[in-house]
Amino acid sequence: MNGLLLHETGPRLEKVRQTIIKMQADACIITTPVNHYWLCGFIFDGLLLLYPEGEPLLFVKRPAGIADERVKAIRKPEQIPDLLRQAGLPLPGRLLIEADQLTFSAATRLQAALGMPETGNISGELRKLRAIKSPYELEQIRESARIHAEVYALIPTLYRKGMTDLELQIEIERQMRLHGSAGIFRSFGENMDIFMGSLLAGDNAQTASPFDYALGGAGITPLLPLGANGTQLTPGSTVMVDMAGNYRPWMDDMTRTYAIEYAPADALKAHQVSIDIHEAIIKSFRPGIPCSELYLQAEEIVKENGLTTCFMGTVQQARFIGHGVGLEINEPPVLTPRSKEILEPGMAFALEPKFVLPGIGAAGIENTYIVHEEGLEKVTLFEEALMCL
Repeated sequence: MNGLLLHETGPRLEKVRQTIIKMQADACIITTPVNHYWLCGFIFDGLLLLYPEGEPLLFVKRPAGIADERVKAIRKPEQIPDLLRQAGLPLPGRLLIEADQLTFSAATRLQAALGMPETGNISGELRKLRAIKSPYELEQIRESARIHAEVYALIPTLYRKGMTDLELQIEIERQMRLHGSAGIFRSFGENMDIFMGSLLAGDNAQTASPFDYALGGAGITPLLPLGANGTQLTPGSTVMVDMAGNYRPWMDDMTRTYAIEYAPADALKAHQVSIDIHEAIIKSFRPGIPCSELYLQAEEIVKENGLTTCFMGTVQQARFIGHGVGLEINEPPVLTPRSKEILEPGMAFALEPKFVLPGIGAAGIENTYIVHEEGLEKVTLFEEALMCL
């Protein structure tokens, strides 16, 4: 493990140890790939067991040959008690698990293997810890945003007259991979299926989706009803590009909108209101502001401009305008009208007030911001005006 990685993972492990103590538990077991990466710097199939003191133990099924002295190879969780006894460690009486993501069968098997300890849920606490980024993590987000802007700058060169939304998205995806995109991007929870992002053209932007994103789209198959669906790109329609900023493990998020040949007046107005919301929130921001206050501020600007019926959708309207970003695309905090979360220095979040205009398409922008004591740092530095292709 290199020095930089140790410098990062050491404080993270200590934060989890303190959480174990705060939650009055004996140990915790981490099973999700994203938290394995956050705490170890690599992903494995297995369990990370951490006590309030000492180094973690990594019980690994796959892959073989990890060069880490903390690794103990296992085939099944029932082997763990013997390995703990050999290490002189007790079985935990109260154990924290990632109950939000561990399946019921896996949780009950693990509990039985460890002698039926009382269990608690550490999932939410881990997400809160990850919400406050280190300087290294924030620089990763900045780097991702710089590459993200490079790819978006290529979009006018990728468009050809007569294209469909899917054909344009494929060209963007190719450039994403050539610029270092990981392909998929990680998300938390259910109803979050997506590949490399979303591109919405024309009235497909109105189509409701079962997935928990700001806007929907029919997709090309009922198996993945989200995003581009083969819509022809016609003059006067808009194309909203919300493709992933996953060029580093810590991600940014950015949306930009293009018009085919010309932009209708309604699209220009809605798009400018989206920009106005960003500028108003930047101007009024202060650390510790409740996320709900930012949502209500945006909602008031929308009402003043008579755009309530098309804000964040038409057929199905989303009730949020932003979300945290990091190793997952949907980290805390979430900007909703009832959110009790506050924005603290070290957080990174995406702000995405968007509109859907029947007969035209979607309009608006999304930027990623880093929270500082003195205000917000915009990291997605790319043209915000509605651009014509």
